[in-house]
Amino acid sequence: QLQLVESGGGLVQPGESLTLSCVGSGFNWNYYAIGWVRQTPGKERERVGCISSRDEHTIYDDSVKGRFIISRDTAKNTVYLQMNSLKPGDTGVYYCAAKDGYVCPGSNDKYDDWGQGTQVSVSA
Repeated sequence: QLQLVESGGGLVQPGESLTLSCVGSGFNWNYYAIGWVRQTPGKERERVGCISSRDEHTIYDDSVKGRFIISRDTAKNTVYLQMNSLKPGDTGVYYCAAKDGYVCPGSNDKYDDWGQGTQVSVSA
């Protein structure tokens, strides 16, 4: 059974950094693209970014481009979301999600499986 577990969330001040981890089990990590999606208060889930499985190509939403970095450690079945220069608008629940195949999906509803999420709060 495919399982995704996020960790690393917490409360930070604006301008600080935080790194989230997503550990996968029960599937062949090498054949899945992994995305990060967040749900901020009052909004629908929005894509943060994604990393493909074959060439580790990454894509980011414009709101986080240049601040967030996604990477993967295949040996550890782990994908990381490094978040720098955090803003209050980044507050929300962050989910990792898996898509069968090498390529990142074009929309959030194309992901096959989701983790439970981890809370990130950015406040002074």
